Amino acid sequence: MMFATPLSATEPPALHRLSRIAPLGEAARAMVEAAVRDSRRVSMRRELLTEGRALPEPMLLVSGWAARVRILVDGRRQFLSFLLPGDLIGLCRHDRPLAVSTVQTLTDVKVATAPDSDLSDLHQAYAASNALEEAYLLAQITRLGRLNALDRICDLMLEIHERLALADLIQGRSFEVPLTQEMLADALGLTPVHINRMLQQARRDGDLEWRGSRVTLSDPAALARRIGRTPARVSADV
Repeated sequence: MMFATPLSATEPPALHRLSRIAPLGEAARAMVEAAVRDSRRVSMRRELLTEGRALPEPMLLVSGWAARVRILVDGRRQFLSFLLPGDLIGLCRHDRPLAVSTVQTLTDVKVATAPDSDLSDLHQAYAASNALEEAYLLAQITRLGRLNALDRICDLMLEIHERLALADLIQGRSFEVPLTQEMLADALGLTPVHINRMLQQARRDGDLEWRGSRVTLSDPAALARRIGRTPARVSADV
C-alpha cells in the first residue's frame, strides 16, 4: 500500500482510508468529500446487496460496519468478511454484474455513491482497495483452515486493528468492535461458548481485552510475531 502525506484529523474516515492506500489529488479528494456529504443512512440488519441479484451503483461505506454473509439451507450463517469505513461495495468492471454474496449491515451505517474513477488517482485507490479486499479474503481462508481457535480470534483482531488504523479509527491500542460473540463465532467457524472461553484465555495471556464493544491489544506487534501474522501488502511501492 502507498501512504500519502499526513492528513487532517478532522477529515472523514472513508476519505482518510482512501488517501492512505493511494495518494489523492485535490480534485479526487473533493469528489470523495462531496460523496460523503451526500451519503444516506441505512439501518442495521438491512441488505445492501443480495446474492444473485443485479448490483446497484458502487457504494462507499462512510461509517458503520457491514459484512459479506452466506446463509446455508439449514439457517446457519457464515460471515465471509467484514466491511469497515472506507471500503467499497459492489465495485465491478464487467457488464451487468451480479452480487456474489449478500452484504448485510451489522450496525446503522452511512453509504455513499462511490465517485466515478475516471481520475487516475481515484482509479489507483479503488484498485488498491480491491486488492486489499482479496488479501483479507485469503487471510480468512487461512484463518479458518490452519489456525487454532485462539489464534483465529487474535489474527482477526489484528486485521481489524490494521484496517481501522487506515481510517484513523484507533485510539492508542484500543478500537471499537460492534460484534457480538455470536457474530464472531459465525465469522470464525466456532461456537459462541468456545469464543467466550478463548476470549477469557486471551485476557489471561495478556494478549487482548474485550470490554463492551471496545477491544484493547496489549502489544499488537508482539502478538503478530507470536502467531506469524504480517500486514497485508498489495503494492511494491512500500
